[in-house]
Amino acid sequence: MRKPLVAGNWKMNGSLESNRKLLEALVSGLNTQAEVLVCPPAVYAHSVLEQLAGTAVKVGLQNVSDKTSGAFTGEISPLMVKDLGIEYVIIGHSERRAIYGETDEQVAAKFCALVDAGIAPILCVGETLEERQAGDTMKVVAAQVEAVLRTAGPERLANFVIAYEPVWAIGTGLTATPEQAQEVHAAIRTLLAEHDEAMAAKTRILYGGSMKAANAVELIALPDVDGGLVGGASLVAEEFQAICHAAG
Repeated sequence: MRKPLVAGNWKMNGSLESNRKLLEALVSGLNTQAEVLVCPPAVYAHSVLEQLAGTAVKVGLQNVSDKTSGAFTGEISPLMVKDLGIEYVIIGHSERRAIYGETDEQVAAKFCALVDAGIAPILCVGETLEERQAGDTMKVVAAQVEAVLRTAGPERLANFVIAYEPVWAIGTGLTATPEQAQEVHAAIRTLLAEHDEAMAAKTRILYGGSMKAANAVELIALPDVDGGLVGGASLVAEEFQAICHAAG
């Protein structure tokens, strides 16, 4: 049985004061059996870790370098992330791919660096509206997943999460229908099973396209949806709580 995971991606939002208020409200009303994770901007990771110490809510980051150290100004090493006690890092988010030009190969390198440091990657995959309309959804998603599986090799595939984020449903108010979400999630799991059936059965696949309180119950109830990667709704304590409660 896969334990549901609800991860909040704060993106480039927050301040010391607003983070404190958000987390106070979130923790005070949280009652769920799901694993809960918040991913603040890296500069706030330490303060968020301090505030959440002793609670069940975990802290992740939104990006990482594939290098462990050296002359890489502005980058964050997986070893630094590990040093903070952080267990998860989002990689391959559509915004990183579209705005900053990250390739499948770069995402795969980050995946390997995280696993080697003992950190679980949350690998984001998904198609644009044009790719969906062209009927290329699974071609695109499969290529993104296969790039990582091929590079990582079987020895690195024991502990990771996949987040399916239809790019056309991020921040647009659009959401994949339950049928669309389940179809892609099931196809991803089938792809994983072609490499290792046990790994496929235990790997959590999150839905990441404008999940909110109004649709969380229906989406998370799907057989191959194991929680959510939540954007804007994670910045509203009541909304995020409701999604967490929907997960278990």
